[in-house]
Amino acid sequence: MADTDAPPTTVSVVVMGVSGTGKSTVGVGIAEALGCDFVEGDDLHPPANVAKMRSGTPLDDEDRWPWLRAVAARVGEHEAAGTDLVITCSALKRSYRDLLTEGHPSVWFAHIDTPHEVLVERLRQRRGHYMPGSLLDSQLATLEPLADDEPGHAYSGQGSADQTVQALVAELRAERQPM
Repeated sequence: MADTDAPPTTVSVVVMGVSGTGKSTVGVGIAEALGCDFVEGDDLHPPANVAKMRSGTPLDDEDRWPWLRAVAARVGEHEAAGTDLVITCSALKRSYRDLLTEGHPSVWFAHIDTPHEVLVERLRQRRGHYMPGSLLDSQLATLEPLADDEPGHAYSGQGSADQTVQALVAELRAERQPM
């Protein structure tokens, strides 16, 4: 019989938060520090979601569920292979995060929390991404911060990405030994 209290043998860091927090930059840094795979969760969106966001229309729950299942499937693939993973996913609601953790003990959330004025400026300067800054307020309205009983922690996205990565990796290693 398997020990259900045993710690997971892999870790899947889900770098979460609204658009403009620096999820991708931080995620790449974490993956490099841990020597593991990085997956850009936005690349897993169905084409209809990308088209909807590109047009300036916010996604709703029904739009997000297939995407979230694709993110969870990627986590499951890495767990089955026994490999660590860093993946970006806004994971705005508790129900979304519940789907990502269901059957996936490796999931650990890194919520990059960034002040509104910093987000607005970053999105204003961003080029080549389908998510327009006009959707930021709808994401912020949807965001439910991590609860105390969820695996992971919130980190400031206001400083440099390197500072965020260092703090996050140190805490992750302390919490999820060995890494």
